[in-house]
Amino acid sequence: MRGQRIVAVLAALAGLMAVACGAFGAHAIVDPAAKAGLETGAKYQFMHAMACFAAISMAHWGAPSSRFAPPFFLGGMIFFCGALYGLALGGPRWLGAVAPIGGLSFMIGWALLAWAATGLPKSSGDGQ
Repeated sequence: MRGQRIVAVLAALAGLMAVACGAFGAHAIVDPAAKAGLETGAKYQFMHAMACFAAISMAHWGAPSSRFAPPFFLGGMIFFCGALYGLALGGPRWLGAVAPIGGLSFMIGWALLAWAATGLPKSSGDGQ
């Protein structure tokens, strides 16, 4: 339970940050490339914050192995979104090499979530 609470808090804070970064990009940045980088980072960060909540929900529905996905989603946010934010704000070009690590982390998280979904109990109302 404690781990789920930590994931929920981190996911909520990631959602908050995604909204802030998206708003900053929309209202304070003029450069189109930087704007696009902030928008992409915010979109992926928000999407994966919600994926963390989905993983928590799946654990409550009977797929406890879904707990393995959020660390990869959160790590992906740090590496992928963080690299995009850094590049958009004038950070060093080597940050571009960090983004794929985050993308791979996202993909691992989704694969783990799919694997966890196979363990969900069958309900009588799902047609099976």
